[in-house]
Amino acid sequence: MAGYTYRNAVMFQHCDPAGIVFYPRYFEMINEVVETLFRDALRWPFAEMHVRERMGVPTGKISTDFHAPSRLGDVLDWRLVVTRIGGASLDATVSAACAGEARLTATLTLVYVDLEAMRSVRWPEDKRAALAQFMEDTP
Repeated sequence: MAGYTYRNAVMFQHCDPAGIVFYPRYFEMINEVVETLFRDALRWPFAEMHVRERMGVPTGKISTDFHAPSRLGDVLDWRLVVTRIGGASLDATVSAACAGEARLTATLTLVYVDLEAMRSVRWPEDKRAALAQFMEDTP
């Protein structure tokens, strides 16, 4: 199955007083999925990328559909699928479900940026190849 998978539990810190995820917290969780992909799957932790290399992957665009609320204690199964790798950016779809019920779907664009110049730069070829393994399989 193509894509990167990740699991997390909805914690008290994610919730509003009604015990459901306060929607901005989903964006933190999406970033956690992205950061974990780079750390665990690409072996390129943000500490190395941002601090030592002075590079980054900010979100240039994001669009989110919320399908159902998530509650304190729910376990979310996340899936990130790379849908396009450009010269200096990539598009991805990130989805979350709980016990098979869709909770959200987000489409986003990440841009590879030189943090000193604050300009986009071309993906290194080894990282481009590593990211390609998370693209949707084509029939």
